[in-house]
Amino acid sequence: MLDEKIGFIGGGNMAFAIGSGLIDRGIIKIGQVLVSGPTLEHLQRWRDLGVATTNDNNQVVDKMDIIFICVKPHILKPCAEELKKNHRPSSKDKDKVFVSVLAGVNLKDLEASFSFIDNLKMIRCMPNTPMQVSEGCTVYSSGSHVGEHDLEKVHIMLNSLGIAQHIPESMINAVSGLSGCGPAFVYTIIEALADGAVKNGVPRQMALQFAVQVVMGAAKTVMITGKHPAILRDEVCSPGGATIVGVHELEKGNLRATLMNAVESSSQRCADLGCNGK
Repeated sequence: MLDEKIGFIGGGNMAFAIGSGLIDRGIIKIGQVLVSGPTLEHLQRWRDLGVATTNDNNQVVDKMDIIFICVKPHILKPCAEELKKNHRPSSKDKDKVFVSVLAGVNLKDLEASFSFIDNLKMIRCMPNTPMQVSEGCTVYSSGSHVGEHDLEKVHIMLNSLGIAQHIPESMINAVSGLSGCGPAFVYTIIEALADGAVKNGVPRQMALQFAVQVVMGAAKTVMITGKHPAILRDEVCSPGGATIVGVHELEKGNLRATLMNAVESSSQRCADLGCNGK
């Protein structure tokens, strides 16, 4: 469990996924959290949890130790300008850690926006949507003033909501094509598997339930056994059996090449536009 006070500037879906997940997992207590947003109405679900809320972003910066920046990217500049105008410099500023989840905003721009904080400690992270169910896949990169102890605390939080990995910022776009966009690819695969079963007469609800379990079970088998997916696939493919016939159809449809191309194209798009998982 962490003792630090955790703040969120912006209380939207990703912020709520992180904050509520950390509370549910016992990493932090409700009383350690403060969330700011433009209107109290949008913060109601936080208050339903018992979390303190405010309309003043400066309260979060002044009072909290680790501050997650969870506003929309186009809001960053006016948000930072407002913070700068009302900021009261403190000796505690050098100990605060800022964590950005803003899509497509690099460390250089983040540090420039918050340059009014002395010895700014800025971390850029790229979570994905399964973090909403604490099964996220997050990569993060750190600015020049971030120490090992700071990274350790942030890693504990992000890793408790799935898995997390500290990487060079130059890799974020490449990884985001897999981790950020990959869930959409898997959802498409799940839908297609279910449709195949429906075509053969399986009821829709049952087909979808089984398709989800097949994907989840296969993924867990890879994770627990540590075996390469190709080895596990071969173990299922009996000579002349039904599975190898189906695998042959996948090969004829260039499934593997198509998925590789999807990851590559999405990674390139992340580099071009700034990846927001859409």
